Amino acid sequence: MKSSNDALANKLSKLFFSFQQFCRRRWLVFPLVAGFLLASLVLPAFSLAPPAEIRGVWLTNIDSKVMFEPKQLTGAIAALSKLNFNTIYPTVWNWGYTLYPSSVAQKVTGYPLDPAPELQRRDPLDEIAQQGKKLGMTVIPWFEFGFMAPADSELAKRHPEWLVQRRDGTTIWLESNIHQRVWLNPLHPEVQQFITDLILEIINRDGVGGIQLDDHFGYPSEFGYDPLTEKLYRQEHGGHPPPANHQEREWIQWRADKITAYMQQLRRAIREKQPSALVSLSPNPQQFSLEAFLLDWFRWQQLGLIDELVVQLYRDNHKDFLRELAQPELQATKNRIPVGVGILSGVKGKLVPIKRIQQQVQATRDRGFAGVSFFFYESLWQMSPESPQERQKALKSVFPKPEKRPAGQSNGMMGNHVRA
Repeated sequence: MKSSNDALANKLSKLFFSFQQFCRRRWLVFPLVAGFLLASLVLPAFSLAPPAEIRGVWLTNIDSKVMFEPKQLTGAIAALSKLNFNTIYPTVWNWGYTLYPSSVAQKVTGYPLDPAPELQRRDPLDEIAQQGKKLGMTVIPWFEFGFMAPADSELAKRHPEWLVQRRDGTTIWLESNIHQRVWLNPLHPEVQQFITDLILEIINRDGVGGIQLDDHFGYPSEFGYDPLTEKLYRQEHGGHPPPANHQEREWIQWRADKITAYMQQLRRAIREKQPSALVSLSPNPQQFSLEAFLLDWFRWQQLGLIDELVVQLYRDNHKDFLRELAQPELQATKNRIPVGVGILSGVKGKLVPIKRIQQQVQATRDRGFAGVSFFFYESLWQMSPESPQERQKALKSVFPKPEKRPAGQSNGMMGNHVRA
């Protein structure tokens, strides 16, 4: 490669000299030609830079058995590696429990680990982290439930004072109109300490590359009328109570800004504990994220609070998918940090054809995004309209050869972020 480049350089140098002689009296033309020739010599060097792409998948213990049996988990990670995936986002916090032995969780909930019998005397996170490390894959634990918890969980029962409320004092929120949930108050100092301690415990583990938060790291905007939040609002608004309309613009932004302020504290704590830990975020598109869950991720990236964004774009219609890719917040963010796209590979009761997956992956590549992550592992080739063999073959064609994932902000891509 070097000798061919030298030969090219010699030819261009001779051409450059000939043009210089020709243009010695045409001083307006000469700078343009010189600039063109210089670009011809320099640009090939950039084209030789190795590509990088997020090729991720979420592992969860909901509608999936992969985390409940060590051999199945080992086989799954090996299969993902053979298909040239490079990133695993395994859940570590949901249903009010951790998916690893946690002294922090034990103190607060009474359980050091999810009580499912299949998980006892195990450390699923360590199993994933060590195998991922061995295979050269990045493991970023997924803090799935965020501030959300089951209404009947020990966490909710032991700490009712930690919960946000509606105007009528109710706390129950129906997820998918089925599951009864409650939400911890991100403004409560004890909640903040609990969540921070959990995350610092996770990022300090061997083989873990960071932490991923998602849309549950806020709370539904219909909440926020609990005594603590109302007191804080009155203190900053001359004694006036929060607006009755939970969608009132200033009330939305005030609560979102409070969550952002906590995120700034958390980010500082992560830097102090583990400076190399990558902070990933997988939210909904900006407008819905802010208005529905009070999570202002566009502001977070402006403040340098996240190193990677993987936005959830679970769309059936391709025009809708393309419209979301073109949103200005996404376009601005992908020029600052790696931005991947969360693609739905299927869920229980909703199978996704492989052609749609291939089409969406190609659309993200065509528009310069940093990669993709699939929700979720079980539907990659088990829960699908095609046979497992067909799906694996198709996925191999999507990722035909191994690639490294792009470095995040913590690995030297701070860009022009404002330090928190």
